[in-house]
Amino acid sequence: MKRYQMILLALLVSTLAVLAWPELTHRNEGRSLARGSVGNGTLENGWLLPYYGKNYRYFSPLSYYILNRGYVHHRVHKVLLEAYATCETTCPEVRFRLMECANKHGGAMWPHRTHQVGLSADFMVPKLRNGRPHRQLDQLGIWHYALSFNEHGQLSDRVKIDFETMAKHLLALDDAARANGLSVRKVILKLDLKDDFFATQSGQEVKRRGIYFARSLPPLVNELHDDHYHVDFGR
Repeated sequence: MKRYQMILLALLVSTLAVLAWPELTHRNEGRSLARGSVGNGTLENGWLLPYYGKNYRYFSPLSYYILNRGYVHHRVHKVLLEAYATCETTCPEVRFRLMECANKHGGAMWPHRTHQVGLSADFMVPKLRNGRPHRQLDQLGIWHYALSFNEHGQLSDRVKIDFETMAKHLLALDDAARANGLSVRKVILKLDLKDDFFATQSGQEVKRRGIYFARSLPPLVNELHDDHYHVDFGR
């Protein structure tokens, strides 16, 4: 490698290290404080979620280390990790992908309309290919938001959304939220997908519990929530 290439590489590595320093050195301690609403507020003492665990992984190093979007309220931090622990038993073959949460200090986070106080999180839809868990598309990072599923959750003849696993995850989130003084206040999923979701066995239990799904959405917001589901937690 030529000298100038080595210099450029060293500069690149140094720049990335500086940008990722807040996440590399962050320590979770104390209590978080959410001020305002999910659509207009701030987060004090946000807790950073682990980049990965036994059965989950944050979906994008760019979003996590550079854009700093892996923070949540300390209670939500506990809820998410407890739910994933439950899913190790309820759906052991699944490897989940956690998507964008909040900035360290909350506030506006383009292009999201909420995610401002650490009480919101996006979750990548689990997928099946020929009836088996399918993870190849999970590697797309932020480009996963651009995937387009049809009204029955199909991306192709072979790949479709695993609504049963998605429902099991929501039930685990609901249980963990209740145990930690929170609730699942709202779920946002593309409206056309709700019938297929509630047709599953676990989806029927979600409905029985009365977990609220948005009933109407602006067209653009609706179209963007086919590849992931958004959850707002409340107190």
